[in-house]
This record gives sequence, C-alpha cells and structure tokens, in this order.
Amino acid sequence: MYILGISCFYHDASASLLKDGKIIAAAQEERFTRKKHDISFPINSIKFCLDYAKININQIDYIAYYEKPLQKFERILYQSIEKFPFSFNMFYRAMPSWLNEKLKIRKIVRKKLGYKKDIFFIEHHLCHAASSYLISPFKESAIMTIDGVGEWDTTTLGYAKDNKITINKRLIFPHSIGLLYSTVTAYLGFSVNNSEYKVMGLSSYGRTNKDNPYYYKFKKLITIKEDGSFELDMSYFSYHYKVYMPSKKFIREFGPIRKKESRVERRHKDIAAALQLITEEVMLKTLKHLYKETKCENLCIAGGVALNSVANGKILKNTPFKNIYIQPDAGDGGTSMGAALYSYYSLLNSAKEREVLKNAFLGPDYSNEEIKKFLDGNNIKYTEYSYSKELIKDVTDFLLKDKVIGWFQGRMEWGPRALGNRSILSNPTNPEMQEILNLKVKHREKFRPFAPVVCEDDAKKYFECDIPIPKPTDFMLMVYPIKKQFQKEIPAVTHVDGSGRLQTIRKEDNSLYYDLIKEFGRYTGTSILINTSFNIRGEPIVLSPYYAYRCMMGTGIDYLVLDKFLIKREDNPEHIWDSEKLAKD
Repeated sequence: MYILGISCFYHDASASLLKDGKIIAAAQEERFTRKKHDISFPINSIKFCLDYAKININQIDYIAYYEKPLQKFERILYQSIEKFPFSFNMFYRAMPSWLNEKLKIRKIVRKKLGYKKDIFFIEHHLCHAASSYLISPFKESAIMTIDGVGEWDTTTLGYAKDNKITINKRLIFPHSIGLLYSTVTAYLGFSVNNSEYKVMGLSSYGRTNKDNPYYYKFKKLITIKEDGSFELDMSYFSYHYKVYMPSKKFIREFGPIRKKESRVERRHKDIAAALQLITEEVMLKTLKHLYKETKCENLCIAGGVALNSVANGKILKNTPFKNIYIQPDAGDGGTSMGAALYSYYSLLNSAKEREVLKNAFLGPDYSNEEIKKFLDGNNIKYTEYSYSKELIKDVTDFLLKDKVIGWFQGRMEWGPRALGNRSILSNPTNPEMQEILNLKVKHREKFRPFAPVVCEDDAKKYFECDIPIPKPTDFMLMVYPIKKQFQKEIPAVTHVDGSGRLQTIRKEDNSLYYDLIKEFGRYTGTSILINTSFNIRGEPIVLSPYYAYRCMMGTGIDYLVLDKFLIKREDNPEHIWDSEKLAKD
C-alpha cells in the first residue's frame, strides 16, 4: 500500500511517501524551487517521491493532507469578524489564497496529479503528533505538540499507546507560545517563519537569568499557570487582526522596533534572552504537568517550537521524562509525514508493528555516473578516488590546513538541518573559523553559532549531555553545555554561553562521515568537526551537484566533495563568476 502525504499553502511545503507503513521518500519543496520555505503545491517533491518508488500516481492508494481547511477557514472568519473593521485589510489580503487554493485542495490535487481516489484531511496538530510518535520506537508515549497555530490549536497534550493517539488537552488561538516567539522575531527585525532560530541563537548573548529586566516585561503580557497553560494579554499583539504582529502597546513597553540589518544592541540581546526564558518556563511546566497526567517516561514532541534546541536540551534534566523523541522536521514540513503515518496506522489500522525512522536521509541522491556527467559536461576539473580511505586522508589534510569543505554524499536530509550529506565542514579548533564561515561563506550575522558533530561514542567525553535513546542529537535538535576543559580547544563551535548544538553520528548510519571525524581526531586529538548546512544566507540547502558546485564557486568554500569526486575551487577559476551558465545536472 502506498500513501502520499502532502503539506502546502502556509510554509515549508513538502511531500512524504509511505510504502506499507515505511517512509521511503520525503522532501521539502524549497529544495527544488530554491525558494526558502516555499508554500506552493509540492509538485516537485511529489514527483521525486513517485520517481524514487518507481510508481505513478495511479498506484497511490490514498493521499493525506496535513490539516482541515474548513476548520482553519472558520477561525480566519471568526477573528476577522471579531476585530472588524480593523481586520479588514488582513481579511482582504488573505481571501485570494483561500478562495483559489486552500479551500480547493481536492480540485487542485485532481488537476495537478490526475489523482481520483480518496483524500484524507487530518487535523494539523494530530499530524504533528503522528509525525513524531508513529516513527518512534516507543510502544506508548506522552505527546506534546506546540507551534504557532493549526486550525485552532496552538498547543496540545496527549497520550499514545500502540497505534492510537489521543489528544486530551488543547490550548487554542490566539494564545500561542509559537506566535509570541514569532512576534518577537518580527520585532527584532528578522523574518517570521524563517528566523526564529536566529533569535534563539541571539538569546545566549543576553542576560539568561531573572536579573534580566525584560523577563519581567514579558511577565506583564503572559500569565503562566502551574500546569503550563497560559494566557496572553492580547493588547500587546495585533497578529489576530493585522499583518503586523506586535501592537503599539508592545512597542511602548519594549522600545522601538529594530530595523532589518541594523546593529544588534544590548537590549535586543536581553529581549531575546528573556523570550527564551519564558518559552522554557512554559515548556517545562507543561511537560511536568503532562508527566503527572500520563505517568509515562517516554515523550514525543513536535511542532515548530520543538525545533527550539536550547529548550530541548533542558527537558530530560528538568522533567521526570527518561526518553524523548523528536523527528528531524518537527515543524510544518514534517506534517506531510504525519498525515501519511496517521492515515496508515490509525485511520486504516493497516498494521500493528510500526517502522522506526532510522535516519533522516530520505531525499534525492545522485549516482557516480550522474555526477561525472555533470562535471565532464561543464569541463570542471576534478580528482576521482577509487578508495574512500584515500579521500578521507586528503580531506582530513585540507581540514588541518583550515580549508572549508563542501560535503555532498548520498540522499539529501529530511528537515532543516544538514546532517552530513549536504554539509559544510571545517576545523573547530581554529578560533577564527566562526568568523571565516560567517563572513566568507554563509554571509550571515556574526552572532550566529556553528554546530559541532561528534561520533556517538565520543559525545559524553566533550559534552555534559544525557544522550537519550532514541537520540534527537542524531538530528541536531539538542543544545548541551560543552565541558569546560574542551571549550578553549574547540572555540569555533563553542557558543558564547559555553554550549553547542550537538549532532551525533553512528558508523552504521553514515560510515564515511563517521570515519572522517575519527581521522581528524587521530591527527588533532579532537574528534569533532564543524558541521553547518550547505547553503548561503537566504537560500535552501543544496539539492544537487549543480547547486553544490554553484554554491562553492560563489563563496569561500575551498573544496567540494561530490561522492568520490574532489573539486578544488582554485582549479576552476573560469567558472567563479560564470556559474549561471553551467549546464544543470
């Protein structure tokens, strides 16, 4: 049985394909269109899924959609009527999308895909819950979903056993920790539904305790109860009836809005830190309450706020839960997977035993023949390796010389994190490497940290971490303190507060990546590399050899490894400013 999951028309459109309950392919539409957080119907992602499975649309048994559009439209109408006439502009701008796309999903699916069978519409937060629990190894689990808003829900608490998921408590719009975080993201001059992670990174530069005066300003606009539920004072917000999120009252309380690209001041750092404190307070109180209600030591979380790796790293230490699972794409992109999983295991009850997601490598891959054809067709100079040991030895030598490596291997990762198949790698022991990468390669803000990758068996040597089983650290979803004796040894991945967003890797999941880290450690005594996503600011992670090569030639990346092929930037100078004329792969 094949089930295709789809999410689109809000942000992070994606498609996921299940075969007899096993996820065999999944991808975000942005990787194909090169529009970051693309909202459009994921026709390219769907085509990839079908091509990978070597099937056509007529062989799909069911399609599952990630929300119930009529319920969501009901909320839009309700909030527009409640705040009329102030809401008119927002309502007017929203209607074309609703009338032409969001309320016509069946028609669009049939027209674009030629699909004539059943379509399931699954509640948004149920898709989030299913996207985590139904690919976890747990037989039972407490569940929390937390994001901006679905149809009405902004946070849900539930419990799952076997293949049955039950939502027991809901917090509804407009009270939302995700929308609070997005409001502050907009206030700080960053883009909403894109840059919340920048605010999380910035928070470490502010006062991260309750001596921070902005913590008490936030306490004026949110009432947090002992069970973690909360109410926002909506006079501080305008997202429920305007395009702009913070209200005039919010601005009077916190000061002028930061203009985009302007200098980041001390108060901006403190505001980000106070927001992070509030977010963690809500999450931890909610989870303690959830444990009391379920008495279950396993936890699955999903939703956009579940990508807050700083908060995630504090969960096991500060709550009674013993095990935690977060899927690689916990945000809206992951709901296409949740919709398909819920349809198969819960609606159709097609199987009792579930398939556990082993790794995040679910996207497109490229054969040696395809890569060679691209290189030769564009007269790109390269070295081809017959043995991986020789490749690892040479790349290690480049890393020791502080060269920056574009690392392109196998299937593209699912989710927003590069996990070793579409990564930029460099030397974490060089104190200047963070600035080099930020300014010459990533073209992004100086305060942004870089993540360390370490082999699983070395993680506790360098980090004060619990490394839960299963391991969200495999997906770079937990921030932990780096042990003090190593912070000066790996300055390029040590954040200002002494932490690092940890990725662990096992040899059985990615042997070449694992061996490279070990080889680097054999020469330096430090088995850690910098791993950052293979893209530049404002672009999605690279999809193909073409985009990988183009990214290298437009940045300060020194070498590109395309599977077993090594390309040196300096050997191809004629392509540096002429990359748009390259023949695509």
